[in-house]
Amino acid sequence: MSFLPQEVIRKKRDGMALTPEEVAFFVEGLTDGSIGEGQVAALAMAVFFNGMEPDEIVALTLAMKDSGDTLSWEKAGGPVLDKHSTGGVGDNVSLMLAPIVAAAGGVVPMISGRGLGHTGGTLDKLDSIPGYQSQPDLETFRKVTAEAGCAIIGQTADLAPADKRLYAIRDVTATVESLPMITASILSKKLAAGLSGLVLDVKAGSGAFMARLDDARALARSLVTVAQGAGLSASALITDMNEPLASAAGNAVEVQNAVDFLTGAHRDPRLEKVTIALAGEMLRLGGLAASAEEGERLASGKLADGSAAERFQKMVAALGGPADFVERAGEHLPAAPLVRDIAAGEAGFVSAIDTRALGVAVIGLGGGRRRAEDDIDHAVGLTAIAAIGEEVGPGRPLAVVHARDEAAAAAAARAVRAACHIGAEAPAGTPLIIERLT
Repeated sequence: MSFLPQEVIRKKRDGMALTPEEVAFFVEGLTDGSIGEGQVAALAMAVFFNGMEPDEIVALTLAMKDSGDTLSWEKAGGPVLDKHSTGGVGDNVSLMLAPIVAAAGGVVPMISGRGLGHTGGTLDKLDSIPGYQSQPDLETFRKVTAEAGCAIIGQTADLAPADKRLYAIRDVTATVESLPMITASILSKKLAAGLSGLVLDVKAGSGAFMARLDDARALARSLVTVAQGAGLSASALITDMNEPLASAAGNAVEVQNAVDFLTGAHRDPRLEKVTIALAGEMLRLGGLAASAEEGERLASGKLADGSAAERFQKMVAALGGPADFVERAGEHLPAAPLVRDIAAGEAGFVSAIDTRALGVAVIGLGGGRRRAEDDIDHAVGLTAIAAIGEEVGPGRPLAVVHARDEAAAAAAARAVRAACHIGAEAPAGTPLIIERLT
């Protein structure tokens, strides 16, 4: 059935629900270019103001999923599972989570993104590893996933191409923050990857994409409802992002932090709790554990016995990275020429952190993009970031800056001091995992 684009736009402009056929028509035109950019922008704005019913979002998600190739994993040898995070600062969970779940019997074809705004991107972190192919062809993706049990790559042009074009238009028309379109964008790529289970890590707090808890809760509910409506088993954890998750923020420094986590050399407590919780939920969804608690015990065991680190090494080598990366990560990763402590302005306890400001400070060092075409300096960033409640002063800096030059280091130090609030007493702790939606 053929429709007129302007009539579909008019219908949504007037607050009416679109049929699945109308949605599919528009996505097909978006994909093949037969519907113009102005018309796509107009529909995006109508959706932004009038929203969509759950059935409409399911239709949009499925149409975008079907706009390109879809993967199937009949011979995978285990449940095909993945995680999506709405992003934050020091969120390198994917680097540990994929190999942990793979070691426990899951198959994890993880399609990740680059940094967005102040939030770090998993692909930018992996690009710190010499030789690592973060955007291989689909055949290589399948092969590595089969061999290592997991592969973390970027979205290819063949998977959900309609989403790529729609996002580019949303980006320049101030419609990025539309809940229906965010939901469809995330889930169309995950459905195209052929998953049988998906766990969503939705952040709330000063470093989150959606800082307000009510907004994070609404997104989590939308994602779980639409995923299940599209036939994908899904659950969500709403987690705290009022401080960095890892004690490192940057690219190479977060990869080193992940290797230290996998080998047991160092594990940040908050990072470990979230990673294991997400792993437990993934293993429950995949039928590899009877409950999330049993899944957490299984995940912790795979971390403790070294099998998760082995899976990570296998994945890195299969995607072109060094064969001894886990053993000698420090020798392979790029290092900044200038490493300095950032002393606190006063002694006391860290009482609050403007986490978004820390992410912006990393961008200022060159570790993120001001414009889409910018190159990233993978070596720069922050390490040893003091946690909320930690005592700082002589002998314990707020953080350590890894910079290209003195001017960049000084600017980052000013930003970190301004972002970290110091009090006379340690504040009361707050929940890390705020809610679970199953």
